[in-house]
Amino acid sequence: DFKKDFKAFFNPPAKQVVEVDVPPFQFLMVEGRGAPEGQEYPDAIATLYPVVYTLKFALKPERDFAIGPLESLWWDDTPGGFNVARREGWKWIAMIVVPDFVTQDDLAAAVDKVRGKGKPAALLDRIRLETLDEGRCVQIMHIGPYDAETPTIRQLHDYMTDNGLSFRGKHHEIYLSDPRTTAPERMKTVIRQPVH
Repeated sequence: DFKKDFKAFFNPPAKQVVEVDVPPFQFLMVEGRGAPEGQEYPDAIATLYPVVYTLKFALKPERDFAIGPLESLWWDDTPGGFNVARREGWKWIAMIVVPDFVTQDDLAAAVDKVRGKGKPAALLDRIRLETLDEGRCVQIMHIGPYDAETPTIRQLHDYMTDNGLSFRGKHHEIYLSDPRTTAPERMKTVIRQPVH
């Protein structure tokens, strides 16, 4: 269970930016572009979940794992790598962490199984298995709706400026709450930025 085994990376404080050294993690990934309320990002999510659950049940009980939270990398072509105001120009990778023992063959079998069931997973041909090695990062917990993240992101960037840190890698968000069942003001999102 990644959230329990690596608590420091999934549960930063909400009022204070912290520095962490994030080890490499393996993810199922789907890459695309456009605002999160567009069509492609929801399609990516609707592709990731059937595949990761199929993987989980194919590998248990010998190699069971808890399904991690949805995570996303966000960037665009502006200086600093991410302009929160230019949603239509955003690029992203939607992803779910999986254990290192998951192989490319496991993924291919899961994709074939999902495709065979005819489930709505529009981006199956774009799902991939890849390791992300972020290393030194700053992060903070945002509590509240997604569209109110700007002050939290600004606090993170101010910390970087005050401590002589510069951007490296992509803006990273980890969605710990289910927006279907959690009140917007109580939702928790880890905001992370790799730095050097």
